Amino acid sequence: MAFTTTHAFTAQPPFKNHPQFAVLKSRQLLAPPISTALYRNKARLFAVAATAAAEKKKRYPGETKGFVEEMRFVAMKLHTKDQSKEGEKEPAGKPVAKWEPTVEGYLKFLMDSKLVYDTLERIVEKAAFPEYAEFRNTGLERSEALSKDLDWFIQQGHTLLPEPPSSSPGISYARYLEELSEKDPPAFLCHFYNIYFAHSAGGRMIGRKVAEKILNGKELNFYRWEAGELPELLQNVREKLNRVAQGWSREEKDHCLEETEKSFMFSGQILQWIASSS
Repeated sequence: MAFTTTHAFTAQPPFKNHPQFAVLKSRQLLAPPISTALYRNKARLFAVAATAAAEKKKRYPGETKGFVEEMRFVAMKLHTKDQSKEGEKEPAGKPVAKWEPTVEGYLKFLMDSKLVYDTLERIVEKAAFPEYAEFRNTGLERSEALSKDLDWFIQQGHTLLPEPPSSSPGISYARYLEELSEKDPPAFLCHFYNIYFAHSAGGRMIGRKVAEKILNGKELNFYRWEAGELPELLQNVREKLNRVAQGWSREEKDHCLEETEKSFMFSGQILQWIASSS
């Protein structure tokens, strides 16, 4: 027996002729392909991430060598061109080589300097913040050396004032350091660094020139370090400063660097006792 199955199909118009086809087609043309949209999103995310990474990895001059190198870089830029090959500022007055110091002016400079060093040593001994204690007995201390030098001047017949006048730049600087040390360790340590390290470099050069002109070449105790070899003493303090700065945020480090200009301003005012020939 044979079976025959007949299937009847209803004819359908092609889909492209269907009204919905035109709607779908228009949407497809207006919207970018999914792969393109994903690519653009990924590209945007990558760009944002790259920018953030670049900001995070931003390097400051000297940063790879430690924070003290950042401090040195900023300080050197504030030197005048006759003081350092890295200096960027023009001399405001006579260059150091043309100063005509007097004993009277030099004694005022030494007395003001002693006020500042006395203050620094007292602050680190008191240690209002724990990190200050790191800088006791570094071998860079200058107060005792300055006392010996002032005694020598008295023995030579020179008269010293019992204390500097209240308008003295040394008193102003000492007062500022006291106030700063009680509330702002990064800013205070900026001054600590610049005072000691500047004296060990440019300060020694100035001392030699003054000695040649008014002291028959005598080297004062102020410019000698008996606690050890100066490069080693400086390196020890460098390492301590770098360790302390590791605990600072980038904002605190920048704040420290910004204080450099004030340090130069105060120290420059004290140096004027030599430069002004008074």
